[in-house]
Amino acid sequence: MLASEISTLYALAHELFYLGVDDSPIYSDHFTALNREVFHRANILFHHKPSTIDEEASLCLSLLMGYNATLYDDGDKQERIHEILERCWKILDYLPASLLKCQLLVAGYAEVFDRNLLDQAHAIINTWVGREWTDTERETVEYLKSLEENPYPHWEIAD
Repeated sequence: MLASEISTLYALAHELFYLGVDDSPIYSDHFTALNREVFHRANILFHHKPSTIDEEASLCLSLLMGYNATLYDDGDKQERIHEILERCWKILDYLPASLLKCQLLVAGYAEVFDRNLLDQAHAIINTWVGREWTDTERETVEYLKSLEENPYPHWEIAD
């Protein structure tokens, strides 16, 4: 059940994160409803503690994506993101080099811009050389590239 909820949050957050990227129109009612749904699901799943490291990694990734993609904030969104990052730091060393670990490293890098996370993500990406990438791998690399080209945390730009 939890895995299904995590997967749903990931899919909705992914949709919101990439809404309009393909030049399709963005309708305000769909955008608003999707923002509300992602934020609501993230808040519900935030308190869950999965029993496996992979499930915890998937949950942390989905939560970071969800909170990053949404416009809503009940006043404690940054504290929640900080707590999710703390959960990530506890499991990263136990995850094998994989797409999931790379995605989690990139999501963490998007929040704190720590060079160590960037280097670890690149080390995993370098193992993909010489073969065709999946769509998810390609998205991860493109997102990381956009972060590297614009290395300013949102709080520095907003201030």
